[in-house]
Amino acid sequence: METETLALVQEMEFSMWALFARATIVVKLVMVLLVLASFWCWAVIINKHGQYWRARRETQRFEASFWSGEPLDTLYDTLGPIPSGRTERVFVAGMTEWRRSHKADGAAIGGAHVRIDRSMDVAIQKEAEELQKGLPLLATIGSTAPFIGLFGTVWGIMSAFIEIGQQQSTNLAVVAPGIAEALLATGLGLLAAIPAVIFYNKLSADSGRIIAGYESFADEYATILTRQLDQHRMAPKSSRTSGPAIGADGGVQGRCPKSTSRPLWT
Repeated sequence: METETLALVQEMEFSMWALFARATIVVKLVMVLLVLASFWCWAVIINKHGQYWRARRETQRFEASFWSGEPLDTLYDTLGPIPSGRTERVFVAGMTEWRRSHKADGAAIGGAHVRIDRSMDVAIQKEAEELQKGLPLLATIGSTAPFIGLFGTVWGIMSAFIEIGQQQSTNLAVVAPGIAEALLATGLGLLAAIPAVIFYNKLSADSGRIIAGYESFADEYATILTRQLDQHRMAPKSSRTSGPAIGADGGVQGRCPKSTSRPLWT
């Protein structure tokens, strides 16, 4: 009897496709859902790695221009109102408000630093939303995929027990297929969840560092602009013309010397 049972088990095919084909409709739906979740997870991971790599490269290029000594008015005119880089958009948001305030007098100048900060904060928030888009999906897959797989496993085991009752036999040939199908659902759940959790943590940390770099840049840039606004406010009205070009070090005459400030992004 044992020899016959072993022979029946050996004749069965236990490949993933065979297990899927023998599974009940509910377990099949669970498996398909988990496979799609896994592919979706990897698509987000690959997309985010590329997006963060481009963000770092854009930041490095802009940082080189910003600290090169070129007047910031010239840099602003070169970039235009809608630049492609993320750090450039933060810069343009602050510079646009600077130009509006520079033309004003009195109370408008006095509150300029607040408006400049808020303008750049809004720009940073928009970039943060774009950088973090898709990360909640990884968190959702990482937290729910094991339970979805467990549901498939429980359903598969229930089906295996029903099969045992119908066959009125507990030999391995009856039990093995149902148990194997059930465990495959758990395996697919873990296959989707483990990369999702690992890369959610990594990508969250990466996006946090990039956003912190934008915030550091905005703080230093706001300091440069508000210093010039204070000088403009204290200057005699007769000397308030269209305003000198600003350098990245706060200089106001022609090209400013290269800054020795440390890089804001790593």
